[in-house]
Amino acid sequence: MAAEQQSPPFTRQLWAAAEPVYEAILGHPFIGGLTDGTLPRQAFRHFVVQDSHYLRDYARALAVCAAKAPTEQDVRAFADDAVGAIAAEQEMHGEFMAALGSDADQAAAEPVLPTTRAYTSYLLATVYGGSFAEALAAVLPCYWIYARVGERLLASSSPDPLYARWIATYGDEAFQTVVRRVLDLTDRIGEELSEAERRRATEHFTTTSRYEWMFWDAAWRGETWPV
Repeated sequence: MAAEQQSPPFTRQLWAAAEPVYEAILGHPFIGGLTDGTLPRQAFRHFVVQDSHYLRDYARALAVCAAKAPTEQDVRAFADDAVGAIAAEQEMHGEFMAALGSDADQAAAEPVLPTTRAYTSYLLATVYGGSFAEALAAVLPCYWIYARVGERLLASSSPDPLYARWIATYGDEAFQTVVRRVLDLTDRIGEELSEAERRRATEHFTTTSRYEWMFWDAAWRGETWPV
């Protein structure tokens, strides 16, 4: 009797679905401008302000993941990550805003723009309304894509010290270690999912990966509310 065919690691399936999006991110002029130092300061400021708004809701999404997590260790890990997301918003973004001649209070007073609003709304709807696997898949691109982009850019970094600091944050081994922990959990959860559950989770992962591209593109375009 033939041995039962084993499904590939879930992370491999997820990455295959979103790899074209990742390649598009690497080719985006925002990322190119970070690495060669030509990114306009206004585009970077747009990104930092919207990222501050985003991370507040991302922290909420991680807290929901903690509530739905299957083990006590996973609960603690996601709760720590939620705290870390808020700390990043308060510390790193505060430093970036100061370097850009502004401050965190000014950033908080600026409007949440269309792409940010759409991304966080989708994210929160998914983590609240879906299974743990769906929630995990939805929050995963913000871990994984930033880790891959940071790792890819770290070798060349940037001649601009401010942009080099951003690259170092996500290329740093400490962040990479956190991401590996989440990827290991994703594969563990994936072993227990039906094909239908894998498809739903993959759809969420692909959607939020696309929002990651849109987030950088919005900063590059200087997106505003049209009316």
